[in-house]
Amino acid sequence: MQGIVKFFNESKGYGFITEDGSNSEHFVHISGLIDKVKEGDAVEFDLKEGKKGLNAVNVKTI
Repeated sequence: MQGIVKFFNESKGYGFITEDGSNSEHFVHISGLIDKVKEGDAVEFDLKEGKKGLNAVNVKTI
């Protein structure tokens, strides 16, 4: 999947990615990152079921 980093707070270790082609937003924890990301970065990611729904994992910039 691909999307854009809407928000990421490095000190708190989490953020959100807006999925391309939809308005879906996915939670991302710092443990799910492959590359360092910042707001506005285009990324590729997978989704994995977490405690509170789907989380973005294996997140890398493109």
